[in-house]
Amino acid sequence: MTKRKAQAGSTAVEFALVMLVFLTFLLGLLDLTRLLYTWQAASEAARVGARYAAVCDDTSRSADVRALMQRTLPAVSQVTIDWLPAGCAASQCQSLRLRVTGLQFQWISPIAGINALAPIALPVASVELTREAMRQDPQSTALCTL
Repeated sequence: MTKRKAQAGSTAVEFALVMLVFLTFLLGLLDLTRLLYTWQAASEAARVGARYAAVCDDTSRSADVRALMQRTLPAVSQVTIDWLPAGCAASQCQSLRLRVTGLQFQWISPIAGINALAPIALPVASVELTREAMRQDPQSTALCTL
């Protein structure tokens, strides 16, 4: 066996080892970007839901708010809307606080699969809006008929 054939085999083994490390790193990086995207989408869904709740001037539309938020992030399931002051009627509330809780992020990269990592609980996405501009936008009527 010549020296050249032995080197060809070692080159293939070295390439396979380096490629394994590179792909693991790449997939881990992709998972991290998915995590950040999901976190940002939760914040955006909370903002959209809070605006809808504030503009539509109704304290009883939490199901509609959640449905609208699920258009942005389908994983949204637990939404809490606090109208302030507590127990106010729709025309008397001064502000609202919307919180999205219970979001889980599941890893898909090989390292996470090997270690069987549990899903990560994302931080609570929270938005607070005052109700000073209620229904003064002519397009708010179209928003509330979604």
